[in-house]
Amino acid sequence: MLSHGQVVRLIFGLKLRELRQERGFTPAELARACDVSVSYLNEIEKGKKYPKADKILSLSKVLEVSYDQLTSLTLSRKLEPISELLQSDLLKEFPLEMFGLDPIRIVELISDAPAKMNAFIGTLFEIARNYEMRQEHFFLAALRSYQEMHDNYFEELEQDVRTFIVQEKLLVAAPFATRQLERVLTDKYGYTVDRTKLGEYVSLGRLRSVFQPKTKRLLMRPGLSGAQEAFVLGREIAFNYLNLRERPYVNASFPVRSFDEVLNNFKASYFAGALLMEEESLTRDFQKLFASKKWDPTAFLDLITKYDVSPEMFMQRITNLLPRHFGLQSLFFLRFDQANAEAAFVLTKELHLSRLHNPHGNELHEHYCRRWVSLRLISELRQQPAAPMPTTAISAQRSRYFGTDDEYLCLTLARAGGPNEPAVSVTVGLLCDDNLRQKVTFLDDPAIPVRIVNETCERCAIYDCEVRAAAPVEIERKQRTQELETAIATLVNAG
Repeated sequence: MLSHGQVVRLIFGLKLRELRQERGFTPAELARACDVSVSYLNEIEKGKKYPKADKILSLSKVLEVSYDQLTSLTLSRKLEPISELLQSDLLKEFPLEMFGLDPIRIVELISDAPAKMNAFIGTLFEIARNYEMRQEHFFLAALRSYQEMHDNYFEELEQDVRTFIVQEKLLVAAPFATRQLERVLTDKYGYTVDRTKLGEYVSLGRLRSVFQPKTKRLLMRPGLSGAQEAFVLGREIAFNYLNLRERPYVNASFPVRSFDEVLNNFKASYFAGALLMEEESLTRDFQKLFASKKWDPTAFLDLITKYDVSPEMFMQRITNLLPRHFGLQSLFFLRFDQANAEAAFVLTKELHLSRLHNPHGNELHEHYCRRWVSLRLISELRQQPAAPMPTTAISAQRSRYFGTDDEYLCLTLARAGGPNEPAVSVTVGLLCDDNLRQKVTFLDDPAIPVRIVNETCERCAIYDCEVRAAAPVEIERKQRTQELETAIATLVNAG
């Protein structure tokens, strides 16, 4: 990340360069007038050096500006987007080194061609404003890219879990005994676990847990399932064991304060999942599941029962293990939420390994394809008779994308209550290729339906779709544009 000192040096250099050019000085002329070398002046303008007070005073006199004006962190209106970016928390906190980027190189790019970089940065800001992108969107996108760089498998975190288990003499047989985690939190880290207080706050019904750092009190909502409690406890252990200081204090997604908070929350969640679903054991279970000649949804659900975890925890965990132990790097993970039976389907989480697979997020408020098993399964659950508790179901589908050669084996778990209750589905999609056929024996089982799917209804040319939710307005717009271009070309070429 860029330090405050780097930002100050770069802004000073950009301002100095702009003033020099406005006053008509060449680098040699200004250097001579201020009694500095040309190379030193060049390093100042590139943000590599910051001059001493006497040199700043000399520069201000030659350029006919005040000392304070030259040293302020305000750039001209022409370079305002660069100033906004440099002084934003986004660039200060963005972990450039994590992606192999040298902050000094970013500085050099900006200082070498400030006008071009200014135009580029201004364009990005305009796009961000038009699509209402906030700082946390950039941080979450950076996290997804970080996961994709590592095929969503982190050996150091897996090793941390193994070491922790040995140190604390934990039993890892599934299902993992939650009481072990509470013992570690209370005895080793001095926590107090309160299962009543949070229930008094009705307006905070979304929150499963709140951590009070001053008293080391962990508030957990009454009535959490064993899986939910285990994840909360495992995540709290991770924050302490991994020494992750910047962290969220609640489980819900609130505006984040820094990228470190986003990254540390991911690490703690990964640790908890790896703790509750031991790597070797779950890998063996999936080897057995994939070796079956028939698609067996019951066997899949039995694994969730065996490890006593939520569907989302389970599906997230297999995205860690499938690339590493099965060589299945071409996969995606999706989570869809629907507030009630009349509400829109919202894609709330996604991860794509090896490339941006379909389906993926669409910020244009269009209607996702209802042929996706992710949405179909929620709809089917909502049509069932009302039950005392929300029902969890599983389904598999081979999805072929209209007009392409892409096909995915999609495994989906969904949970839905009554028509006024929220529903959620989680899907892992695996690219159907020779590699998948070698690893998944049941891939060609006739019990797995094959459906032609698309991205959104607005962009779909399957006009006789039985579950279309909106007219193909984008297809029609493109056709009108093409007809217009053809007519203009005919008219131009007629002469």
